[in-house]
Amino acid sequence: MSRQNSKKPKKKGDIVLTLALIVAVAVFCFAAYNLFHIYTEYKKGTDEYNHIEQMAVTERAPEESPEETDGQQEPQPPINVDFAALQEVNPDVVGWIYIEALDGISYPVVQGEDNEEYLHTTYENNYNFAGTIFIDYENSRDFSDCNTLVYGHNMKNGSMFGQLKKFTENQETYSKSKYFWILTPEKNNRYEIISAYTTGVNSDTYTLFKGPGDEFQEYLNTIKGYSEIKTDDAELTIKDRIVTLSTCTGNESTRFVVQGKLLNSSDVS
Repeated sequence: MSRQNSKKPKKKGDIVLTLALIVAVAVFCFAAYNLFHIYTEYKKGTDEYNHIEQMAVTERAPEESPEETDGQQEPQPPINVDFAALQEVNPDVVGWIYIEALDGISYPVVQGEDNEEYLHTTYENNYNFAGTIFIDYENSRDFSDCNTLVYGHNMKNGSMFGQLKKFTENQETYSKSKYFWILTPEKNNRYEIISAYTTGVNSDTYTLFKGPGDEFQEYLNTIKGYSEIKTDDAELTIKDRIVTLSTCTGNESTRFVVQGKLLNSSDVS
């Protein structure tokens, strides 16, 4: 009588283990896909802005410092910007921001019809989470308001405004340079940092003013006191013009800001 090999029935534990393994593999594949997608999005954004910078920005040759010319020569920006080339790509351009203490923060600045338009739209009008650095749609295009709000994403790879938080993480960042530039087609604007801190999304930091007055003077005194870093004692008056650089923190209820007052403004030669 021949013996037939009978299959052993799978135990319930084996089935559960197999299903768990399938789920784990699926989760791993999904996570790997998401990481790859994030990486490619970051790379696309970085590549686009590198291309724009190469197209429109040249480094300025070193010049004599103001001290070497008895203080008669105004500081010059470290870069030159070809705004004609930028406007051919996107007519919404209003300026170019360059932060001396932070390597890599050198970007075009735009203004949209609202504050949503450039949240996830790049300078070349492509969808990307990095978006474009932009000023508030209610601000004047020439940065002449009492307080001009400039928004940029806090990207994990340090692009856009991802490095702004370094000002409060290490006092040496401010010590390295307390200046940033916003160049426009007409003016080279140099700002001195007066405050850096975390604030609420609806705080008075984001106040826009119709013009200088007592309310603006009170605002200036307040924001100086908010600073989480020690800054030089800069006199603030209603004649000053402030720029507020704002980025997210990872907490939906707060934002990180760096604020500077206009120090020098010279005509583009």
